[in-house]
Amino acid sequence: MRIIIDAMSGDNAPLETVKGAAEAATVFPDVDIVLTGNRKIIERVAAQEGISLSRIGIIEAASVITMRDEPNCVVKGKKDSSMAVGLLELKENADAFVSCGNTGALQVGSTLLIRAIKGIRRPCLASILPFPDPVMLVDCGANVNVVPDYLVTWAEMATIYMKKLFGMKNPTVGLLNNGAEEHKGTEIEIETYKKLTEESAINFVGNVEACDIPFAPCDILVTDGFTGNIVLKYSEGFGKFFFKTLKGMYSQNNRSRLSFLAMKGQIMDLKRQFDASEYGGAPLLGLSKPVIKAHGSSDAKAIRNAVKQAINYSKTGVNDEIAKMTARRAAEKAARKAAQEKGDINDKEAENE
Repeated sequence: MRIIIDAMSGDNAPLETVKGAAEAATVFPDVDIVLTGNRKIIERVAAQEGISLSRIGIIEAASVITMRDEPNCVVKGKKDSSMAVGLLELKENADAFVSCGNTGALQVGSTLLIRAIKGIRRPCLASILPFPDPVMLVDCGANVNVVPDYLVTWAEMATIYMKKLFGMKNPTVGLLNNGAEEHKGTEIEIETYKKLTEESAINFVGNVEACDIPFAPCDILVTDGFTGNIVLKYSEGFGKFFFKTLKGMYSQNNRSRLSFLAMKGQIMDLKRQFDASEYGGAPLLGLSKPVIKAHGSSDAKAIRNAVKQAINYSKTGVNDEIAKMTARRAAEKAARKAAQEKGDINDKEAENE
């Protein structure tokens, strides 16, 4: 197996990316790890930190896509960037790609260079919300403008992913909304609710309000990318606020410091439960090859776990199952159309199906 890592993108690149790649190369000795980026910089950083690159390949990439760059720069102005070079290498000769870079550029580059699985109109970004009982959020930033069919497809892809990678037999799916009643929300949420209810391959449990998310009312939470990105960033920010406040409470005086020592084990366990780096990154579901979007501030641990996620994604046959799902849907659609032409069902029934 061959995994490509964008070495130059992200807040802590290239040092943390190189460290994480080296750790991954040690943990997964049967996997070829390849970095894309400025060779001189990568080698200098590795030498300064005493990091061995003996098991890591490097592919030269002259430029870097920043967070300020336009999404289409990956296929236009910065074709020589570490992200673009990595995606092209994935397309031609690799099994998965990991990047901490610009989400918009990664989405555009992945869609145009890697392509979606046949039958998938819009790949989605699927992130694990780091609560004690994790919830997969789709979409969390790739698609702002949506239609109900997108949300239903994302729910089914996420269901396949959770079954394959997390071993869940029948993961539950919730629809993020401003109320639990089925008539709540915009026309998109109301129509999506109806479609999710009718889809037998999805274990739909109804609408979910934002206040209930931390209590894991479902395994998969579906929404549009605009709303999902806000939820994701708020949850990350609140987690940091919570532990900063907790640290302040236990630092007030000697008594509180002694209390911290007594509770240190439980507090550290709680902090690990809220640590997004444990999950590595967010896969772009629906692409023909695995692309993992790691957090922009990823450290070495997060990079190592993103590589682990990429390996598991490649090995567990998620894309094969998604392809079967889209083929089944296409066959069902063709059958409905044929029945309509024969007059077995009327236009209204066909529309409802």
